[in-house]
Amino acid sequence: MKCFIEGYYRFLKRLLTVLMGLIIVPVTLQIISRYTGFIPRYIWTEEAARFCFVWIIMIGAMIAVKEDTHFDVDILPHAKTKQSQGIRNLIVHLSIGIMGGFFCYYGFKFTQFGMIQNSEMSGINMATINISFPIAGLTWLIFLVEKFMDDFKLIRQPDEAEATG
Repeated sequence: MKCFIEGYYRFLKRLLTVLMGLIIVPVTLQIISRYTGFIPRYIWTEEAARFCFVWIIMIGAMIAVKEDTHFDVDILPHAKTKQSQGIRNLIVHLSIGIMGGFFCYYGFKFTQFGMIQNSEMSGINMATINISFPIAGLTWLIFLVEKFMDDFKLIRQPDEAEATG
């Protein structure tokens, strides 16, 4: 399982890099068309950039869960022991898991709705964009399996003060 997660994580990082490079094309065309007369104003460029941006955000959120670099609000006190750190992490990861479940469930419904819609400018089926939401939720849940195992290891570790005392 760990090998699959690491391979999937590397794939997401490469895909994010490709999308970041790809978004430069429509944005550059938009800029050039606004300030010069020799390139016509293409409306599809704005739409392509927006769709690419949605995927960049969702893939970035997936990677952030794997790297524990996601947005984190310090509501819980800082942990003083490994067990309390494990419990604190478990609460945060459970919260992300709940959101991942929502993204899976409602994202799937959102994708089903997108299957009957096409983009006005480019004619792209909206499901190709909307599917990024349930994929993100499922990816969060996959990455959280590893996080949960790490949290339980921390919780089960004996406290250093108890081990030496």
